[in-house]
Amino acid sequence: MAKDLDELLDEVESKFCRPDPLRLGMAERPTGGGGILGNDRNRAEAKGNLSSANSKINDHATSGYQEQLLISTERFKKDDDLDSLINEIFEDPNFDKKSSKLKSKSSANTSVRASIQGLGKSCSPVYLGGSTAPCGIGTTTSQRACDHLRCIACDFWVVSYDDYMWDRSCDYLFFRNNMPEFHKLKTKLVKKKGTRAYACQCSWRTIEELTDLQTDHQLRWVCGKH
Repeated sequence: MAKDLDELLDEVESKFCRPDPLRLGMAERPTGGGGILGNDRNRAEAKGNLSSANSKINDHATSGYQEQLLISTERFKKDDDLDSLINEIFEDPNFDKKSSKLKSKSSANTSVRASIQGLGKSCSPVYLGGSTAPCGIGTTTSQRACDHLRCIACDFWVVSYDDYMWDRSCDYLFFRNNMPEFHKLKTKLVKKKGTRAYACQCSWRTIEELTDLQTDHQLRWVCGKH
């Protein structure tokens, strides 16, 4: 629009503000009453052209203003529609219920994430213990017997039986053939209060007191994580 206005102004200036040499020559050589009549016609023509140019400028300015007004109106309508949508969401009677559901889902996800992280903890150090020793995650401050032991030699989980001890006749082949079925293993289990019988497919122990696993160098047992 600015370019069109500049062109119109240049056209008006070239036609009416700058003197035309031909017309100046004619004006300098008037012949009787014809020269005066020619000047009157030129003035009338100039006024008509100037009026037409002003009309065009006004039309362009009006159209530009209308265009800007239309854009502003459309923006206002969009903002007004957005405000109406937000108000409808907050006025929805189910909005509070939806919010509470989202909060409950978020808390549930947090609790699940915390439980998953808890499953990855290991005992340090790893303890064995008799039937009176509590089971759980062992630490230096919380001395608990590990109940998630795994043997890295035979790749079996270690089983344990409270208030039992292994018979002295147990050997490697017995555990090799009967692990981990209790009804077969119980043939070599002897009742003894306060003890705990541990075994994998390749090793076995009877423990009465809390013992650090590192003190028994023959065992290949590790904490399998809780």
